[in-house]
Amino acid sequence: MSLNLGDPFPNFTVDSTAGQIDFHQWIGDSWAILFSHPADYTPVCTTELAAVAKLVPEFAKRNVKPIALSCDTVESHRGWIEDIKAYGQLPSGEPFPFPIIDDSKRELAVKLNMLDKDEIGSAGLPLTCRAVFVIDANKKLRLSILYPATTGRNFTEILRTIDSMQLTDRRKVATPADWTQGDACMVLPTIPDEMLGTLFPAGVTNVSLPSGLRYLRKTQGS
Repeated sequence: MSLNLGDPFPNFTVDSTAGQIDFHQWIGDSWAILFSHPADYTPVCTTELAAVAKLVPEFAKRNVKPIALSCDTVESHRGWIEDIKAYGQLPSGEPFPFPIIDDSKRELAVKLNMLDKDEIGSAGLPLTCRAVFVIDANKKLRLSILYPATTGRNFTEILRTIDSMQLTDRRKVATPADWTQGDACMVLPTIPDEMLGTLFPAGVTNVSLPSGLRYLRKTQGS
């Protein structure tokens, strides 16, 4: 299945470490980040899941629910979680803060086109690549990133992209290169000058350019 940004994200029902999940029901009125892993008890995946577990409060501030997928069973996931907690120095007696989906048959990995054909596992099957899907509360795909199985993800960058998408949903702006929350934004080129005072009461700065064109207009980003 090929998904484009803005497409409805397909629903599915799966087993997970939190029990059976109907994905759309589980999202509810929240956003979600679905991120996949090649296998349990693997080094890069362990670091990634520990990183996301520590960032759960940051995702919660943005009304985003994380959910992971790995091509092993729930039973395997539960054992692996103890290693993840130990690596991330997470409280051992507390429940893991987000579900891990059982995709031991690779059904969801195939459905969502998550396979890395250049990385073959011990069973001779392609490994699941490190896919990231961000889905909004309307169940639409808002961001898709595919990393090779050998490259760990930067979840701080993923939080930054969520900040950008949620801000630009609220305001008629776009975020420039290397933007972080609170930085100045760019006014959309489609906004006429006569609307600037109404839409941007904090003011707009025009950037002087050799072309003389007034398309780089900055405003406060919050």
